[in-house]
Amino acid sequence: MTALTGCAPGTDGGPDGDGGGETTLTVWSWRPEDAAGYERIFDAYEKRHPGVKVEFTGHKNTEYPAILQTGLTQRSGGPDIVQLKPYGPVQAFIEAGQLAALDGHVDLSSWPDETVDAARGREDGRIYGVPFALQTLGVLYNREIFAEHDLEPPETWGDMIDAAKTLKKADVIPFATSGQEPWVLALLRETMGATRVGGDAFAQKVLDGTTDFTDPDYVASLRAVADLKPYLPSDVTAVGYTDAQTLFTSGRAAMYPGGAFELAPFRQANPDLDIGYFDAPVVPGSPVDAPLTPGFADGSYGVNNASENKDAAVELVAWMATEEFGRAFAEELQQIPAVPGVEPADPLLAAMLRGYQEHGTPYMMGVHFGYGDPLGRDAEGMALASLLLGEITAEEAGKQVQKDVSAWFEPTG
Repeated sequence: MTALTGCAPGTDGGPDGDGGGETTLTVWSWRPEDAAGYERIFDAYEKRHPGVKVEFTGHKNTEYPAILQTGLTQRSGGPDIVQLKPYGPVQAFIEAGQLAALDGHVDLSSWPDETVDAARGREDGRIYGVPFALQTLGVLYNREIFAEHDLEPPETWGDMIDAAKTLKKADVIPFATSGQEPWVLALLRETMGATRVGGDAFAQKVLDGTTDFTDPDYVASLRAVADLKPYLPSDVTAVGYTDAQTLFTSGRAAMYPGGAFELAPFRQANPDLDIGYFDAPVVPGSPVDAPLTPGFADGSYGVNNASENKDAAVELVAWMATEEFGRAFAEELQQIPAVPGVEPADPLLAAMLRGYQEHGTPYMMGVHFGYGDPLGRDAEGMALASLLLGEITAEEAGKQVQKDVSAWFEPTG
């Protein structure tokens, strides 16, 4: 690996640059729940790199952005390696010069563009992180509840609605979700409504200016979500994210539209929970005739440009692009690794990955419209909340999304 130039003194593998002693690399994350898994992953790295110790620190998700901003502005004592939110949120750190460019030091040439874009500078096109996970969106369901009510994973939208009616009649909440969190509502729209817009083909038309978010297909996708309101938790816009998770893990709700990232915490909360998965069926009137599996890269690991151990930090991040790390990540953290060619041993995660490989579509509001203020996901989630509250129509919700995104987005055409 080519050494970085311009590193601080004493970064050649030991304190004070003498090659002896021990180099301690600090890794910051917004997922404290992953601490035990990362400890085992980094133990393996340390065994292969004598003299290097890796310390993982997880911060509370809601507090992490502020903590990270402070840490990256410190001239000394800040983190060496940082977990970075994907696509738009990482851009401010890149523009401030707080992250080391990894071009020439990490080879991601065989990785899909939409994955690498999660850590790419919007202005300069350079790479500033190694993506760590691929998240897919679909519907998780409680196999025991389905069996109890003689239900099978639905093949059509009508089948799904019929199942929801059966569950509701039995006093089981059909779908658990949070209407209080805009980002969760945006994931709900993508999970359930991606087919109604035709997947990525629609996003490309918005990007080039052929259409926008007032398009009838997009409005219909919003309406499809609103039509599910009778089968969502009561007062869904007041339901918090953790409350929605609990509804599913406690068995009060039968289905949970969401991401692959939910699987590990669900199993941790209830090890006896028998979880299944299916792609949301095609919404009637869709431009496509088969289900889609939306997906996105869920962040990356980058190197603090002010790190006093920059070379060693880059070497660790480069290792995160290897199959060895990908396999360990899948096994220890029960997530789909971003490393191409690594298939999780867990059958449910493997099925989610195959779905994305065979009929995947990028998560529109994150991958394509996550670069301004408000983020596309937040604009969409807030409009959906108003729609679910009955304050606006689906057409008005589409106009609201278009207005909010237009505050910063300009089509390329």
